[in-house]
Amino acid sequence: MTSTHLPAPALSIAERRLRTLQRTGLAQKRKIAEKPPTFVFYGILVVVTMLTLLGLVMVFSSSSVTLVKDGSSAWYFFQKQLMWAFFGLVTGVGMYRMPYYIWRGLVNISLAVAFGLNLLVFVPFFGKEVNGARAWVGWGFIRFQPSEFLKLAIVLYCADLLAKRHRRVEFAKDTLIPVAVIIGGASLMCLAQKDIGSATIFGGILVLMCFIAGLPKRHLAYVCGVVAAGALFVIATSTTARARFTSFLDLEGTKGYRGYQVYQSLLSIANGGPTGVGIGSGTGKWGYVPLSHSDFIFAIIAEELGLVGTVLVLGGFIALVYLGVQTALGARDMYGALLAGGVTAWFGVQAIVNIGGVTGSLPMTGLTLPFISYGGSSLMVSMAAAGLLLNVARNMK
Repeated sequence: MTSTHLPAPALSIAERRLRTLQRTGLAQKRKIAEKPPTFVFYGILVVVTMLTLLGLVMVFSSSSVTLVKDGSSAWYFFQKQLMWAFFGLVTGVGMYRMPYYIWRGLVNISLAVAFGLNLLVFVPFFGKEVNGARAWVGWGFIRFQPSEFLKLAIVLYCADLLAKRHRRVEFAKDTLIPVAVIIGGASLMCLAQKDIGSATIFGGILVLMCFIAGLPKRHLAYVCGVVAAGALFVIATSTTARARFTSFLDLEGTKGYRGYQVYQSLLSIANGGPTGVGIGSGTGKWGYVPLSHSDFIFAIIAEELGLVGTVLVLGGFIALVYLGVQTALGARDMYGALLAGGVTAWFGVQAIVNIGGVTGSLPMTGLTLPFISYGGSSLMVSMAAAGLLLNVARNMK
């Protein structure tokens, strides 16, 4: 009696690749994820997708009226934002697919390129001034804000340096001083561009990344003191910053000139009520709230979607910060934890500063709302950073 042996099922290319990596020991070295994606991974993916799609809808709603009034196509800003969202998707997928440890060998190059792009704003042929800030680079039909790329480069650099030296956090000259010098240089460059918002974000990234790295409390106190002193110095010496700060303190008294934008945004938010007036039916975007499609888009969301839209946006960013913290806590190594923590700090601080400025709770800084506000470089770099966060979340312990 003969026995029949069934042929072994053929392995897929992905299975053969994984077995080869395991046999050669490269799977552990390259941190190839073998477990299914976690709830944290899917949570980040859903929140970022939701915020981006909401942003596309609200950019069209908030910009179409003024575009038609000026004789342009109502779809102009929406089409540009959709194009940048596509580029952001491609970049984000690339950041997700590339093992995040590879960036450790590219941090110096990334930082040099980012600083170089920011220097271009001071070159007469390339630098462009918009709303009083010389913070854009333009050439032909291409225009972008280089400080957005600097945010990502700073997070990559600081995560690498602090991960390498995390056993020496007690020594300020090895950890705190190098990080503070780089971030301080980035902040000064943004202030020279009159981009107060980006300088504020760099201060927040410095404080929170030092906290995540476990720097001693006295060092954190020094950092907070220096950041606060820097903010007071800027307010005292910059006419624009001082005007925004005084307007924030007296909205009622300045509603006719310096506080006009914030006062009108508060009226739009109040007009929304619990359920909103409906998408496309808001009145704030009819010229009453300047920059309603970019810096002040939260006011239009609150007016047209009411309390529901407000909770959706606030809840989305709270969920993103929570999931980012969970990613940092579950990261396989210190570098991954610092990457996740830095990106999370960036998104959280920028959302707080933007929404706080729009609602009159904080001085206005001219920052966009991540994933939602109109702005190609902001959207693309935010999606790239989200891809990096997903990369760390996919490779959690």
